[in-house]
Amino acid sequence: MELNDANLQSLTEFLRKTLDPDPTVRRPAEKFLESVEGNLNYPLLLLTLLEKSQDTVIRVCAAVTFKNYIKRNWRIVEDEPNKVSDPDRTAIKANIINLMLSSPEQIQKQLSDAISIIGREDFPQKWPDLLTEMVTRFRSGDFHIINGVLRTAHSLFKRYRHEFKSNELWTEIKLVLDTFALPLTELFKATIELCQTHATDVNALKVLFSSLTLISKLFYSLNFQDLPEFFEDNMETWMTNFHGLLTLDNKLLQTADEEEAGLLELLKSQICDNAALYAQKYDEEFQPYLPRFVTAIWNLLVSTGQEVKYDLLVSNAIQFLASVCERPHYKHLFEDQNTLTSICEKVIVPNMEFRSADEEAFEDNSEEYIRRDLEGSDIDTRRRAACDLVRGLCKFFEGPVTAIFSGYVNSMLGEYAKNPGENWKHKDAAIYLVTSLASKAQTQKHGITQANELVNLNEFFVNHILSDLKSPNVNEFPVLKADAIKYVMIFRSQLPKEQLLQAVPLLISHLQAQSTVEHTYSAHALERLFTMRGPNNTTLITPAEMAPFTEQLLNNLFKALALPGSAENEYIMKAIMRSFSLLQESIVPYVPTLIGQLTHKLLLVSKNPSKPHFNHYLFESLCLCVRITCKANPPTVSSFEEALFPVFTEILQSDVQEFLPYVFQVMSLLLEIHSNSIPSSYMALFPHLLQPALWERTGNIPPLVRLLQAYLEKGGASIAGSAADKIPGLLGVFQKLIASKANDHQGFYLLNSIIEHMPPESIIQYRKQIFILLFQRLQSSKTTKFIKSFLVFINLYGVKYGAIALQEIFDSIQPKMFGMVLEKIIIPEVQKVSGPVEKKICAVGITKVLTECPPMMDTEYTKLWTPLLQALIGLFELPEDDSIPDDEHFIDIEDTPGYQTAFSQLAFAGRKEHDPIGDSVGNPKILLAQSLYKLSTACPGRVPSMLSTSLNAEALQYLQGYLQAATVQLV
Repeated sequence: MELNDANLQSLTEFLRKTLDPDPTVRRPAEKFLESVEGNLNYPLLLLTLLEKSQDTVIRVCAAVTFKNYIKRNWRIVEDEPNKVSDPDRTAIKANIINLMLSSPEQIQKQLSDAISIIGREDFPQKWPDLLTEMVTRFRSGDFHIINGVLRTAHSLFKRYRHEFKSNELWTEIKLVLDTFALPLTELFKATIELCQTHATDVNALKVLFSSLTLISKLFYSLNFQDLPEFFEDNMETWMTNFHGLLTLDNKLLQTADEEEAGLLELLKSQICDNAALYAQKYDEEFQPYLPRFVTAIWNLLVSTGQEVKYDLLVSNAIQFLASVCERPHYKHLFEDQNTLTSICEKVIVPNMEFRSADEEAFEDNSEEYIRRDLEGSDIDTRRRAACDLVRGLCKFFEGPVTAIFSGYVNSMLGEYAKNPGENWKHKDAAIYLVTSLASKAQTQKHGITQANELVNLNEFFVNHILSDLKSPNVNEFPVLKADAIKYVMIFRSQLPKEQLLQAVPLLISHLQAQSTVEHTYSAHALERLFTMRGPNNTTLITPAEMAPFTEQLLNNLFKALALPGSAENEYIMKAIMRSFSLLQESIVPYVPTLIGQLTHKLLLVSKNPSKPHFNHYLFESLCLCVRITCKANPPTVSSFEEALFPVFTEILQSDVQEFLPYVFQVMSLLLEIHSNSIPSSYMALFPHLLQPALWERTGNIPPLVRLLQAYLEKGGASIAGSAADKIPGLLGVFQKLIASKANDHQGFYLLNSIIEHMPPESIIQYRKQIFILLFQRLQSSKTTKFIKSFLVFINLYGVKYGAIALQEIFDSIQPKMFGMVLEKIIIPEVQKVSGPVEKKICAVGITKVLTECPPMMDTEYTKLWTPLLQALIGLFELPEDDSIPDDEHFIDIEDTPGYQTAFSQLAFAGRKEHDPIGDSVGNPKILLAQSLYKLSTACPGRVPSMLSTSLNAEALQYLQGYLQAATVQLV
């Protein structure tokens, strides 16, 4: 793509179309841009547009597109083509800093992100002058430029907060400190002086305070891994100024807005974080400064209002106290009973109250409320911080703190009882206190696992929680109902089973509540109860115990999806999935209705997939319907195909990328259920599955390979008959996969299925080429994974076509090659093969080579016979890896590796491991003994003499055991 006006004009048009709400206009434009991404100069055209276009919308759009392009393509992945050409990489790095610093803020932010993505890959080795180029801009005196540099440095260094320690990381941080720490400190001092100079100029102060906030964030990142010597030497400068800023109150910077935090609040919040970091990690060095910070932060807490704009500041300030109170060093600061009472009364209780802002979020922004409350992303909420402070204080002062709060809980519940209609918020706060104090240890899987003695949890449930759950009007006091449901969910491991069973029908009726939070919590609570383990690895709640409620459960779950705001509610869909998995064949009578509702939902969401978890559980639920129904009655698979294929066809034709891996998995599941032929509807699709474009996306590879394996397994002969012209395409896929270190094992899965299921004559002409490709890959990069797969393949080949055919094909490529493969690969490496099926294939293959391949007995290959036998006995006698139990129902979907857009494995579409040898060989050790016996009868005397002269004693002993078990004796 040339850098010319015509291309700029055409790119402008396509960018404009990507903003069109109409998908028929937007999709093709997105597809076009994706197709030209790899062209030379494409990123430079985008940069030119964002710099020079007259249209602000196009400039911002070009900036966002550029950032996403960098995000997708900058990283160089081994075995994959470099997606950004070297000249473009050089040009981008040469221009992007200047461009970022001279752009308006909206564009500056996007470019700053792009620089940090490039920096993550290229800094410091491939971009050594990045930092010096940035630091020199501090001298410009222009704070638009300075803030651009600070913002970029922040996005570049913030990864130091969560990277694992390593020499590489230390080297990089040291380099950054050497270049950056002094100029940053000088800038910090200069900016504080400027704040005093311009104390009455509100516009100047806004810019300066945003600089101070960024500087404070950088301080946090650079000090996170360890205390750098530079900052230890300059602690006086930093801490004195931080303390001064904490106590500063400039009227000009106060905002009238009650929601949005102002610059002053943001800066103070970050300083609280910085102080907490030092108090936790560098308490000895920080000790001289600690008392004045405790005083300043305490005063801040007591004097700050309840408005939402102060939430981050208050929660960070409380987190500071929480981190200080659990350190033995500082215990003395909190020992006094009056101090504890004061903290409880002035900090904890007020910040646990349910404010009108929380009520608004509960009603109008339920998704955000749920995210904060349920998923623990409420890290910066006042309630969460107050909870953490309670837990921190309990470390040393559990007795007094529990006593103080017991009083509060009783008085709050008393207030509620006087006038429930008016005082319901008192009960909410009481339940919150109980939950936060009682929960000492919590896990996602089991809820609370250790509890404090504040209240008797069962009594509290019966006296205060059950009444809300039982109330006939599910829409009355939705906040208290949500609290009650959450209580059951959190304390599920503490409450006796009969109370949980009592709660189940009540939770099912709450699925009909109008409040999104309430019906979402009900769905989530049911889903969590259904995954609890009972005795003998079964579920705690059994399908029989659910029988009276099954119909109402399924009805209410699907009705809940129709409630406003819950059309794509991932908690409801997860509960549907888990209900199917728990109820198993009890759902069969309802499946015809359910599958209709699920496919309708799938058609709707495929138009614009926006909720990855919801979509994942939707496909899992489809798989469960198929598996459960077809297990009882395999012919029903055709009715599922009738229901699903129209939607699948639409998804494939519209190329809905997010859904293709799922569709391929469900199709594999359906095809694997068929007895032994491929329906014509599948055969029509077969050629499309070999299109190179589909294989370009890594996420498609595992499910597509599995689908092709299902095709081969069910209809290798019909492919050879009616689609023989597609065999080169199939082998082309194998060739592409085998070339990649990441996907070579997938190539072997496909190749093994071809060998196992295709009629031999259909692939005879390709066999030699297949082996040559494998040898080329062995020479270019030999990895353990490749060797293991290669060993399984050659042994499967020997099992399928015979040991002589294996020896002949090797020796036809190059004389004596068979001996080299035995000596250099099979004998030394076969111990690495893992997995029972893989070991069995290798054992049977090697047995055939030992006993059914004449050249092994009477050519120069004979010297390899005993070492090969020794290697086989080693394979048998090495300890076996423990395989993972088949606990599918308990798999937590988020915990299964690979939930990412790349490839999302469906837990309930899993295929059983396939054994190509099957029952024809029960015990490979017995097969070895019988085969050796047969060989010894063909050439008497040879086998025992070869064994006695060169097999080691231990191996010989094992072999005697196999011969005895097989009741044979060598002659």
